[in-house]
Amino acid sequence: MKRASGVLLHVTSLPSAGGIGDFGPAAYRFIDCLSQAGQSCWQILPLNETSAIGGNSPYHTCSAYSGNTMLISLELLVINGWLASQEIGSFHVGVKNQVDYDNVRRYKGQLFELAFDRWHLKPPEPDYNDFCRRNASWLDDFTLFKALKAQFNEEPWPVWPLKLCQRQPAALAASSATLARPIEKEKFLQYIFYKQWSALKAYANHKGVEIFGDMAIYVELDSVDVWKNPEIFKLDKNYQPLFVSGVPPDYFSQTGQLWGHPVYNWEKLAESNFSWWLERLAHNFKLYDALRFDHFRGFVGYWQVAAGEKTAVNGSWVKAPAAEFFDIVKNSFPQAVIIAEDLGIITPDVKEVMNHFHIPGMKVLLFAFGENNPQHPYLPRNYETDCVVYTGTHDTNTARGWFEKEATADDKRRLCDYIGKNITAEEVSFAFIRLALGSPADLAIIPMQDVLELGEEGRMNRPSWTYGNWGWRLTPEQLAPEIFRSLANETKNYNRFKFSALPGSCHTALNLL
Repeated sequence: MKRASGVLLHVTSLPSAGGIGDFGPAAYRFIDCLSQAGQSCWQILPLNETSAIGGNSPYHTCSAYSGNTMLISLELLVINGWLASQEIGSFHVGVKNQVDYDNVRRYKGQLFELAFDRWHLKPPEPDYNDFCRRNASWLDDFTLFKALKAQFNEEPWPVWPLKLCQRQPAALAASSATLARPIEKEKFLQYIFYKQWSALKAYANHKGVEIFGDMAIYVELDSVDVWKNPEIFKLDKNYQPLFVSGVPPDYFSQTGQLWGHPVYNWEKLAESNFSWWLERLAHNFKLYDALRFDHFRGFVGYWQVAAGEKTAVNGSWVKAPAAEFFDIVKNSFPQAVIIAEDLGIITPDVKEVMNHFHIPGMKVLLFAFGENNPQHPYLPRNYETDCVVYTGTHDTNTARGWFEKEATADDKRRLCDYIGKNITAEEVSFAFIRLALGSPADLAIIPMQDVLELGEEGRMNRPSWTYGNWGWRLTPEQLAPEIFRSLANETKNYNRFKFSALPGSCHTALNLL
């Protein structure tokens, strides 16, 4: 990695007329702001489909490949001629800086029906046919899965008729014929999603901004991935999990985190030289310039909890074949940029794998001042260069929120002693930003909430909460070049500023779509 910096902001947090951030005009303006502020990357969360039953979390998905169609820009559908400008109007919610997921799904779903009806009347575009052909290995199963879910009133696939649970070819063929129209609609939406995302990523790269993506380690039981590949998960004969995922008690929760995904059967995965993972990684490496492996330690040893437990306390660590896995990954994708999310309980074997395969890890400044330890690994003076430093993450409070709501008097004293002066709540965000930018870490990532100096109201996720997360959004007024001026100045001061003289603007890019 080179010495650089970037901003963490999930796509859903952008302003838009559709009630949720998307790949439209605000995303292009955000890239312009990053470029003008000398930032080298935009870090986002997973782009996979989310659901209400999964708490709208981007880490709970029904497919490792499908895109979240709620991120499709309505404005771009107007430019493409599939919607009229008067039809999209403007989505009104009670709180303009929060996503109302249920209403957004209804609102956008109706407009997607209109767009599909119009698209369906015309001959398919050549690049649509090409998209379906190139992605058939996942797209055909995913779109059939979605159509069957709708047919069975969103019931989980393990309770479908047995012939469909077992994926008997005759039953799949019959359903594919019966559900041809909803299948085609899902293919259309995935085509639009990937077309819009590819254009946005190309624009970011043109402006000197790389996309730093994120990949959840697990998938849901009620997913096309488990339906298609039950043998690579620890399931019983009725396709129910024997064990589920989570982590033991830690900083975030005294009872641990019970995520509830089925855990992998790594022995079975190894029999095919991890082909399922290699296909998934190939897909992700096409989407992003760099990829964060969420819950990296799960690739070395994972916490499994017997199905039916109410908390994650009564679990156990199980070893995974990390050396064999990453040896194949590195040989298959020698140019891939991988970052490990190595937070929480990290044992020596995890560090050994990271060091052996030269995989950088994460440092989080909010965790650095909770104890009187001059050798604390998250204090900037103790960093190696080959790491990524964050003021905080999507799972933590904001810097100001931590200072005002969570930090003890001793925590604040240690922070002030470290930076050499007393600071107030109004000053703490940029105090942390300066610590991150001035650190030896090759890459510094600043959550947008800290750039805006927001308090706890800007928090994105509380890991111990099942619902009520992932809703925070920027207001249109917060997406302006002057908002980024202080960040640009500090980026220059700490020699991370990336100069970009590339021509073009978001208006030019949108006109080309």
